[in-house]
Amino acid sequence: GSGQAFAEFSAGKAEDVSRALEAAEQGLAIWRDTAPAERCRILNCAAMLIGERAEYLSVLEALDSGKTLDEARGDVRSCARLFEYYAGAADKLEGRSIPLGKDLSCWTEREPVGVSAHIIPWNYPTSNFARGVAPALAAGCAVVAKPAETTPFTALVLAGWLGEAGVPAGVVNVVTGLGPDAGASLVRHPEVAHITFTGSVSTGVGVMQAAAPSVTRLTLELGGKSPLVALADSDVDKVVDGALWAIFSNAGQICSAGSRLVIDRKIHAEVLEKLVGKARALRLGHGLRHPDIGALNSHAHLERVHAHVEAARRRGRSILTGGNPAVDPETGKGWFYEPTIIDGLPRDDPAVQYEIFGPVLAVQIVEGEEEAAAIANGTEFGLVAGIYTRDIEKALRLARAINAGQVTINDYWAGGVEVPFGGNGKSGFGREKGLEGIEAYVRTKAITIRH
Repeated sequence: GSGQAFAEFSAGKAEDVSRALEAAEQGLAIWRDTAPAERCRILNCAAMLIGERAEYLSVLEALDSGKTLDEARGDVRSCARLFEYYAGAADKLEGRSIPLGKDLSCWTEREPVGVSAHIIPWNYPTSNFARGVAPALAAGCAVVAKPAETTPFTALVLAGWLGEAGVPAGVVNVVTGLGPDAGASLVRHPEVAHITFTGSVSTGVGVMQAAAPSVTRLTLELGGKSPLVALADSDVDKVVDGALWAIFSNAGQICSAGSRLVIDRKIHAEVLEKLVGKARALRLGHGLRHPDIGALNSHAHLERVHAHVEAARRRGRSILTGGNPAVDPETGKGWFYEPTIIDGLPRDDPAVQYEIFGPVLAVQIVEGEEEAAAIANGTEFGLVAGIYTRDIEKALRLARAINAGQVTINDYWAGGVEVPFGGNGKSGFGREKGLEGIEAYVRTKAITIRH
């Protein structure tokens, strides 16, 4: 929030990644043979430690990322819950018997894939660490995590706490550094059995290419341009509050942000009047002073966000509110951006098609359910969607028609760590959270005996 450096971290290189993977291989030999019930106990202990130390971790997260303290607290709660949730799955990775006749006995076993690599994004570094590492550990894998260079703090702290909880040495490793150095070395290393990556489409494509020679398994979450669809019969106030939360939480720096409001013309004027009023009332400021919106993650990202808005302005688009960089009102410093709403955008506008990843809402006006579905599906992404309507039949039709991995009706992005999360199209593939989230870290072996 102040734009000032407050810590230094080592810039890991290829040799550091190799050392971490060597440690992970040694740790894997111990951890995969640890009784599942013991893994369950240790991960539950880790969840308790995170819960007990939540305020410390939340302040650290707010300072490191620029988000508000309340948002950081939510991130830390999710982190603790993820370890608790997957602790409960550790001793339930059961196989099945397969009937093949009287002369053969056949069954399957679920075994850990090996060493998993985790490329952690900067927008939710604490919960995203847990989102991949917790199920990997529950499955019996060892991990090497590479946090984003701008938010490496909490991954290092959490790795230490996991050791305190009883995770053996070498099982959890963190390498800090830049993507082209530490990250690239990690994802192309042949000892990595699975890669979990969250980030941009372009970087995700590079990760896939780097993983291809080793035929390494992948889970990719590559962002989105998610629609919040409001039909003519919607509750206007619910739409306003939902849209406000969906795009301006964490200053819009969320892969699943509701960055497009697809709204029926009949309620457009009423919704936008209320939404603009509430957006203008949002307070910017340093995350520890409890503002409504915290800082963007870096000066470079602030410039990227503003470049998108400036381009829309040059195209003559209607910017109803915001559209400018800002500073902390108390210090006159920091990397802030005004809550911004751009109205009446056509389907092919870059502000509709590209993920801006900031507090910028693109409004698209439609008429009726059919056009709403077509416009909602009018990008290359397919991550999340929200649907507002009082008509349950329309809601269910739209939920099935919209291309997204997660759809919420009369709310936006409801549910917790129990709900599978992931995208279609250029939003990536694979699912995290929920019981589906552990599937990436186990493989099935069939064993047959003739007798």
